[in-house]
Amino acid sequence: MAKDGAKNSKASNATAKSGGKKKEVKKETGLGLTNKKDDNFGEWYSEVVVNGEMIEYYDISGCYILRPWTMAIWEIMQTFFDTEIKKMKIKNCYFPVFVSPSVLEKEKDHIEGFAPEVAWVTKSGKNDLEVPIAIRPTSETVMYPYYSKWIRGHRDLPLKLNQWCNVVRWEFSNPTPFIRSREFLWQEGHTAFATKDEADEEVLQILELYRRIYEEFLAIPVVKGKKSELEKFAGGLYTTSVEAFIPNTGRGIQGATSHCLGQNFAKMFEINFENEKGEKGMVWQNSWAYSTRTIGVMVMVHGDDKGLVLPPKVASVQVIVVPVPYKDADTQAIFDACSSTVKLLNENGFRAEADLRDNYSPGWKYSHWEMKGVPLRIEIGPKDMANNQVRVVCRDNSSKVDIPTSNLVEQVKDILDNIQQRLFDAAKQKRDACIKVAKTWEEFAAALNEKKLILVPWCDEEEVEKDVKTKTKGDMGAAKTLCTPFEQPELPEGTLCFASGKPAKKWTYWGRSY
Repeated sequence: MAKDGAKNSKASNATAKSGGKKKEVKKETGLGLTNKKDDNFGEWYSEVVVNGEMIEYYDISGCYILRPWTMAIWEIMQTFFDTEIKKMKIKNCYFPVFVSPSVLEKEKDHIEGFAPEVAWVTKSGKNDLEVPIAIRPTSETVMYPYYSKWIRGHRDLPLKLNQWCNVVRWEFSNPTPFIRSREFLWQEGHTAFATKDEADEEVLQILELYRRIYEEFLAIPVVKGKKSELEKFAGGLYTTSVEAFIPNTGRGIQGATSHCLGQNFAKMFEINFENEKGEKGMVWQNSWAYSTRTIGVMVMVHGDDKGLVLPPKVASVQVIVVPVPYKDADTQAIFDACSSTVKLLNENGFRAEADLRDNYSPGWKYSHWEMKGVPLRIEIGPKDMANNQVRVVCRDNSSKVDIPTSNLVEQVKDILDNIQQRLFDAAKQKRDACIKVAKTWEEFAAALNEKKLILVPWCDEEEVEKDVKTKTKGDMGAAKTLCTPFEQPELPEGTLCFASGKPAKKWTYWGRSY
């Protein structure tokens, strides 16, 4: 982007020298990415999120500025999810960002899981605080002391709260925009029920909403399943997740999690209630969250060597209209046609804009909006106006088609729907091509070297999982369980675990992960 600034200053100098009579139209693009997705994925990703105007790097490592192009995507997902949880009678609230050490350390397993990532406030001005204060890495320990205050009897249940907030986890290893950052945005739901059945039911309802965010909005296929005991949420009873996969790196990525906490936190924080019979009981609790990581997964899965590729459902701008005035053309008439096209699309519920800047050539604009991933480009030139048509170009496959202006709204709707579906289908095809079924250690090791998502029969023993992690440690990182899918293939009797040779209990996805 600095290069563009340099070009702008050159252009203004040129105009000044010529007495301001002639406006220089920029024809050189200079917008392309220097890294290719297949050649250097990490560098490509870092470049595309900046050049696509998603983020800007900040002067504190691991922290990033989320630009409007990102926030618009986050808000679209937020609107969907917030509406759905309100149908489930979940209410929004907000708790402070600070946590006292005594509360944070109350649940031993929980704090052990998060301890390395907790950031602490130790000073006020130049004075040391008497007691350091933690910044929330998650809010179980922030919220539950108050649940014990608010919940007394069965009429106080269920208590179902959600908050949209930021959390801080002081990651030290390989910060990556959206994927691993020291501060990120998320929602976290915290609910309490009288019975385990109610808690179990909600865990899956929320997980289905997370699947819909990934598959219906972000056009990314995910696997719904259960985490192993080793990988579950620290202090929880069990964890379910939606798992995505990045074919370019051969790594799984945890998309979102829905945890049943059981009664562990209720015991620690004394969240008790009296039932209809006057008997004392402890509540059953859940917590669940998805974060801005979702946006990073979208960039990784769909982006290409021209930049971002945004699914229409989440794109800030779904349609960009670009005037293409030729020499001696009636430029104003073309601009007016572009403006009226945008007006028509906006009135019919599309997010459309026109790029009427007169100091950039049409070719420069094409590259610019391709870099930003806008799903659909409409070009309007003199011939289009004469023929009462517009040219439409799809971002995902560069296909071009001329459509009559009389049928514009219907056609644009169909084309955007098709782009959304094509993106999902292409992502699923690539993901499925990476799935490898392995039944022996040799097959597993070979598949791991080929960067596959590996489905194996497993004995479900923690020591075996630890052993696999140790054996596969290397430059690329160790392999671990990603999830046990809810949709289980048949497990023939006598099937043995790929790693231990003991009787297998289930099929589980393994691989390297982010």
